[in-house]
Amino acid sequence: MTMQNKTAVALGSFDGLHKGHMSVIACALSQKERGLIPVVLLFDSHPLQTLTGNAPVKILQDSMRNEILENASVKTEIISFKEIMNLSCKEFVEEILIKKLNAGAVCCGENYRFGKNNQGGCETLKALCDEYKIELIISKTVEYQGSPVSSTRIRRAIESGDISSANAMLGREFGYKLKVVSGDKRGRLIGAPTINQHFEENFVIPKIGVYASVAAVDGAQYPSVTNIGLRPSFANADLRSETCLLGFSGDLYGRDIEVRLLKYLRPETKFDSMEALGAQIKLDAAESENIFKTR
Repeated sequence: MTMQNKTAVALGSFDGLHKGHMSVIACALSQKERGLIPVVLLFDSHPLQTLTGNAPVKILQDSMRNEILENASVKTEIISFKEIMNLSCKEFVEEILIKKLNAGAVCCGENYRFGKNNQGGCETLKALCDEYKIELIISKTVEYQGSPVSSTRIRRAIESGDISSANAMLGREFGYKLKVVSGDKRGRLIGAPTINQHFEENFVIPKIGVYASVAAVDGAQYPSVTNIGLRPSFANADLRSETCLLGFSGDLYGRDIEVRLLKYLRPETKFDSMEALGAQIKLDAAESENIFKTR
């Protein structure tokens, strides 16, 4: 069988690009040696959005997902879940894997399901791949603390402030890239610029509180302190991410800036004075710088 223009297709949900997802993608990338083109199959929306009208909140923005995949040198193919949801397992292999993607190899995880009503698993896929002479490679389940890594576990960890576990399961630091909006400029209390950002709809909201973080600006990384919440020391209480960048000077208003969370430091607190708030921010900054240096 000629491998010319044939692909190695990574199958899965890929909604968070966590360690489990990345092991399936690594499997597809490894097929480059055989002359296959690695491709990640993505859906235009979360399957649950189509099936129930209610998708789980995202742990990774689409723009950042695309950036990670681009950096991994893997092609993407986005298809409409609505168009394939009623295909039988055999139809999915014939119409999507063979006709659309010209698959020479397929990679998936041990718990992969496909076909109408999720009727097929790895055994069904193996039988169909054998029939059409497509190689199937099944990636072993990636575990963290004795249980499979999953987007659901990562979501729960972020929402409970357990950022170190979320980052361990992601295999990278959890973060978001959002436009900087105007704020109260309280970073001036410690001589550091502050960026305010509003979360996108349907994106996971980390536990309210103060985090050690890192901000990426023009290719450089700056230790920072991020407050996620309603800012109780200020009158206009709206949920936002507010980050003080340490060792940076400049105006970032209107720009899309990436903030990554490293560790939950403390709950959000209401301070009686600007002096008390400033003193606490200095303590948070010192702790954050230390975490940044040793991470």
